Amino acid sequence: MHVLVTGATGYVGSAVVRELIGAGHTVTGLCRSEEKAAGLKAAGAEALYGTLDDLDTLRSGAAAADGVIHLAFTNDFSDFEGALALDLRAVEVMGAALEGSGKPFITTAHANGHAVDHAVLATAERGVRASIVSLAPSVHGEGDRGFVPMMINIARAKGFAAYIGEGTNRWPAVHRLDAAVLYRLALESAPAGSRLLGAGDEGIPLREIASVIGRQLNVPAVSITSEEAADHFGFLGPIAAFDITSLYNTAQASRATRELLGWEPKQPGLIADLEEGHYFA
Repeated sequence: MHVLVTGATGYVGSAVVRELIGAGHTVTGLCRSEEKAAGLKAAGAEALYGTLDDLDTLRSGAAAADGVIHLAFTNDFSDFEGALALDLRAVEVMGAALEGSGKPFITTAHANGHAVDHAVLATAERGVRASIVSLAPSVHGEGDRGFVPMMINIARAKGFAAYIGEGTNRWPAVHRLDAAVLYRLALESAPAGSRLLGAGDEGIPLREIASVIGRQLNVPAVSITSEEAADHFGFLGPIAAFDITSLYNTAQASRATRELLGWEPKQPGLIADLEEGHYFA
């Protein structure tokens, strides 16, 4: 299958490109520079120059492909609504290019991106095999720049690794290479209208994450109150307080995804990945 991948040079996208090529697919990756194109070509993919603003490029790229995996997103938290609006236009253009073809169109769910999700699922009613992948809030592995590295940097700066209250609230996690396999399986076989969840670890207590961080940094792991969380964690405070596993019924959704696609995560879990030490190098 010839697959258009947007976000092909990103943290997850680069793993998806390698996974697709390893499974025998051919890949065209959307990118915006010669440097990024060189990385794609080294992985065995072709480059399509453009950004999410280039709607004609997205339209023609999607029409020429046998399927699309849409991973690109403008992570501009100063204008998150603008980023969602841009994503919606991109999804609408690519979805229209695939209408009536029966081709797969795999996208990624984003917080508050309900209009985008609705637009994706609407294409499933117009002859597109569309599905949406939600990833656990911690997508871990080498090169991670998400929540866990933020927690590590905060612990390093403040001299202790914090958790809130008893620290029993749970975070789901998935290794980036296992996430890449999920996207490939969704491309190959997810039914139209599927909502899929990638979570290798369905729920790790925050206290356990903080304990590993403390041990690796040789600082204590300390309980703080919910009132102290905002000052300690900054914008991460509300997220650090959630039991995300319970809030989104992660365990049930993850098991349904595994049963539907035969997806079985094989990479190290988050705690084992932290224990390997590369997060602290």
